[in-house]
Amino acid sequence: MRKVDTDKLNKLTQTLIGDSQSGELSRNQALYLALGECTLCIRSNSRELIELLANYFSYVITAASEPDIEVSAIEREALPLETLGVEFTDWIREPGKTSRKDSYFDLPGARLLRKVRTGMVFLQSETQRIAAGPCLKNDNQVINFINAQYMNWLQQRDWLICHAAALVHRGRALAIAAFSGGGKSTLMLHMLETPETRFLSNDRLFIKSDDSGTQAAGIPKLPRINPGTIAHNPRLKPLLPAQRHEALLAMPKDELWQLEEKYDVIIEQLYGPNRVTAIETPLAGFLVLNWQHDSDQPMQLQRVNLAERRDLLAAIMKSPGPFYQQVDGSFLQTPRLLDERHYLDALADTPIFEASGRVDFDAVVQRLDELIG
Repeated sequence: MRKVDTDKLNKLTQTLIGDSQSGELSRNQALYLALGECTLCIRSNSRELIELLANYFSYVITAASEPDIEVSAIEREALPLETLGVEFTDWIREPGKTSRKDSYFDLPGARLLRKVRTGMVFLQSETQRIAAGPCLKNDNQVINFINAQYMNWLQQRDWLICHAAALVHRGRALAIAAFSGGGKSTLMLHMLETPETRFLSNDRLFIKSDDSGTQAAGIPKLPRINPGTIAHNPRLKPLLPAQRHEALLAMPKDELWQLEEKYDVIIEQLYGPNRVTAIETPLAGFLVLNWQHDSDQPMQLQRVNLAERRDLLAAIMKSPGPFYQQVDGSFLQTPRLLDERHYLDALADTPIFEASGRVDFDAVVQRLDELIG
């Protein structure tokens, strides 16, 4: 276990929280989340932020208790670099992504991470987990930081991270991975139109093999979708003003699917109550979307042997990010090189399906029972 530089950590903590803020992190402004077997508490100096987070995490809110993880979210102005007094290093992004997004500074047992575009700052150690800056303006970054702490908790207990969405149908989970632009979130939302389906996770899924088979665990990260997903799904129409919706429908299809505008889908507001679950669930199948919008071939759905189709692993595997803290307290300096064998072992008894040819969400939805086994 890495020895923590307590003096430096305390100094950074005081810089982020500030003298005028520390007394405001009261128990009256706290939110408790039940995430599988983990309990997480969020405290803030902003009641508005707590209310916003309560709406987002509504389906996992629980009564106050002794938490496994505690996060403080400090609403304040963005901290200037000179105030922080450290030299940041850019986090190297995954292949194909070149813009600067995160920078970090490490001290023994802790990491200070700064979002380049927004100035939001995050301090993480085994005892301190602080988000500081204009949190209300950048609530999605605060939500990601909260979820990162639960993701650490899972990975430190040997759960494998997958770049996948997932739903539960009649007590069994279906994972959906895709290559870039493949539409895993779009397909998952189409599948929620089927009775007895419940949302489990949108973009990060965790799997673990035990004596009873492979289990799936999601994180409370709701679908964050582009206009192309919204335009042709009547259920999602309320997310956009009518005039904007009509403009999207008039756009060329290829141009529409390339448009980048993010909208959160609050599942229970659009699909009704009890359509979300946070319970670890047996994994019944794993679908990889390897189809194309411009293909002239009909959609084909085939069961494949993952050991023989290792090319599909690129859509499934996901490297931990800059918030990942290892069991010994250290952090990664670059994205981790993943071992395919771990995923092949965890999914050895799970049916793997490949969708190829032309993108056809409705055709896949019709074969949900087959995919779920």
